[in-house]
Amino acid sequence: MRDWGQPVTVAGVPTVVAVPKGAEEMTQTADPSTLVLPAELLPSDGRFGCGPSKVRPEQVAALATEGAKLLGTSHRQKPVKSLVGRVRSGLRELFSLPEGYEVVLGNGGATAFWDAAAFGLVRERSQHFTNGEFSSKFAAVTKGAPFLGEPVVVKAEPGTAPEIAYAEGTDLVGWAHNETSTGVQMPVVRPAGSGDALVAIDATSGAGGLPVKAEDFDVYYFAPQKSFASDGGLWLALMSPAALARVAEIGASDRWIPEFLSLTTAVDNSVKDQTYNTPAISTLFLLAEQIDWMLGNGGLEWTVARTKDSSSRLYSWAEKGEFTTPFVADPAHRSQVVGTIDFTDAVDAAQVAKVLRANGIVDVEPYRKLGRNQLRVAMFPAIEPDDVSLLTGAIDWVVERLG
Repeated sequence: MRDWGQPVTVAGVPTVVAVPKGAEEMTQTADPSTLVLPAELLPSDGRFGCGPSKVRPEQVAALATEGAKLLGTSHRQKPVKSLVGRVRSGLRELFSLPEGYEVVLGNGGATAFWDAAAFGLVRERSQHFTNGEFSSKFAAVTKGAPFLGEPVVVKAEPGTAPEIAYAEGTDLVGWAHNETSTGVQMPVVRPAGSGDALVAIDATSGAGGLPVKAEDFDVYYFAPQKSFASDGGLWLALMSPAALARVAEIGASDRWIPEFLSLTTAVDNSVKDQTYNTPAISTLFLLAEQIDWMLGNGGLEWTVARTKDSSSRLYSWAEKGEFTTPFVADPAHRSQVVGTIDFTDAVDAAQVAKVLRANGIVDVEPYRKLGRNQLRVAMFPAIEPDDVSLLTGAIDWVVERLG
């Protein structure tokens, strides 16, 4: 299937494909392989994936010009260290970090950070609130760590949110700000009675698109391939003085910690605007450009308003539709950055996604392990709210013709 005669935007590049003879008639059939969306229903950018996510063309252009001067140069020298410093200072401003908080970073993505946190943040026993694939992963890491006690795991079903209540005897409490697999968001608030237990929030898909206050967390960690419109393979953690003290305490103990996963090493390097081992400079540059874009438009308040706008459009459409329902029943927990929409049995969501993909609207398939007849739509700050509206119109058009 081709987008004959219509402008299609892929990775920010507009393309027009010539109309072959007979294509007009083919668009009127119900064969998914021949459905061609009208030009007026095509978003300006067809990338709606939940990670990796849309990278703005302006970021790529900046990388090809200014960023190119940094590629292939030493990460121990001033130009790249200045880039790391730009990322760190930008995040400090974006999240209004109080005095004493540090922006720490390292290689390996959020997956590596779960291991690093088990080694360097949990003193004896942790508590986890899980409601999907990704919020469960940190719990699995601490459960498997032979030097830690059995974690307390409070589990909720996918599409719902567990009630946050502190379990006595745990020294770290963790949950996901946004469960990427299901589109459930949870508030970041210190649990009552948690004392000096650290609050560690997995913000991989929430950071930069959801509201948060620094005083409500000790560790707010994420990777840059979602709201920050960069590539994966890097982790970033906003750490409170209490978290930094815990890192130093455990680092000084006799616990064996691999150097690559040592948070003490990560902190020591981060305050020098560098990473322990070689980072991907293009990832850092794209991240820095996105942070500057966010700050230039009004900071976190602006990005949160933008994702709120996008998500309101998606959920309003789904609630009014005859064949759609938001997967997350409680509106308070419907994510502003990842929307999951169930379809009735009369509509094959996989076929809808197939037609959309053939028309340049990509990565709206649901999380593979959830096994539901649904679409999953990213609404990160880089995604235009008007494109979300165009997407819903495109879905309606496709469903009507598949039916």
